[in-house]
Amino acid sequence: MKNLSRYLVIGISLFLIAFLLYTFRSIVSYILIAWVMSMVGQPFMRLFKRYLKIRKWEAGPSLCAALTIICLFVFVIFVVALFVPMLIQQANNLSGVSYAAIGEAVEEPYTAVVQWMEKRGFTAKYSSAGQMLSDQLKGWFQPDAIGEYFSSFLSVAGNLMMGIFSVVFITFFFLKEEGLFTLFVVAMVPQKYELQVRNAIEDISHLLTRYFGGILLQITVITFFVSIFLSILGVPNAVLIGLFAALINVIPYIGPLIGAAFGVFLTISANVELEFYSQLLPMIVKVVVVFGAMQLLDNFMLQPYIFSNSVLAHPLEIFIVILMGAQINGINGMVLAIPVYTVLRVIAREFLIKFKFVKQITGRMEEGLD
Repeated sequence: MKNLSRYLVIGISLFLIAFLLYTFRSIVSYILIAWVMSMVGQPFMRLFKRYLKIRKWEAGPSLCAALTIICLFVFVIFVVALFVPMLIQQANNLSGVSYAAIGEAVEEPYTAVVQWMEKRGFTAKYSSAGQMLSDQLKGWFQPDAIGEYFSSFLSVAGNLMMGIFSVVFITFFFLKEEGLFTLFVVAMVPQKYELQVRNAIEDISHLLTRYFGGILLQITVITFFVSIFLSILGVPNAVLIGLFAALINVIPYIGPLIGAAFGVFLTISANVELEFYSQLLPMIVKVVVVFGAMQLLDNFMLQPYIFSNSVLAHPLEIFIVILMGAQINGINGMVLAIPVYTVLRVIAREFLIKFKFVKQITGRMEEGLD
């Protein structure tokens, strides 16, 4: 009877916690984002604490936290000032392009494919390339409506100001009072589990800091790699293609394919006046070659560091986890699969290490963290 009452209390407590987390999910997301930002800002905090001294005067935690947030803002402003004007200019250049013009540019090879199919008894669904593009893509992307996309983005960005302010405010205190997030979580667990919870949060912070740092490195390298090489080869909209490729590459496995398709599409849409076989096709080949080289760089250098070494998991393990994330919640599940799995592995390592399966999946973590 005692055990039944105990399990009942635990079950009700877990239900209430889950209900509160769901009800206040926006606030919880602000806290988690602020926690991640505080991890990103820790190198700046350590730098200011060590070197920001004038004789006997030393910078306090509040000043160091404020300077850290300023550094993060300066970095964001630098990136925006560097890329956004070029992106807007290139997007405006594309805003006058329509599916009809893109269809005309690839009509010749499309007609050749249709004729080849008809000779072998197949019937093409669309009579022209323009009709095919309009039917397949118009629902999710319209070149001549790029200006509207930017307006919508700015409108959404305005609505996010309250969220940004909340994240910055919470981040300041997480930076100022190191361990505040840990105290916040420990306050919600029984006293006998405090040490395990502290160890789990410390390990999660360490692994996720490495992971998000690797993702930032991946985005930076791919942006510059694709943009520079496409510019050298004379492909228009190189910066827009490079930045999109880097951001969409965060989606494991299918992201690079989407990025390459987007690059080819933009290349065709920006050069609709060119003759296909002698001028446009060589440009498309250049885009494909650059993306192929980028994929080799990503697969053999960047991803092994980010997905395996940073979170201390086997590559096959990572692949299966990403497939599970895709099964649960599509693309969002794929993006969040590795961070969520990292958190669950650390928790299992602290509380369920007696189980053989847990020992198996946390073996590399034991070696890397201990």
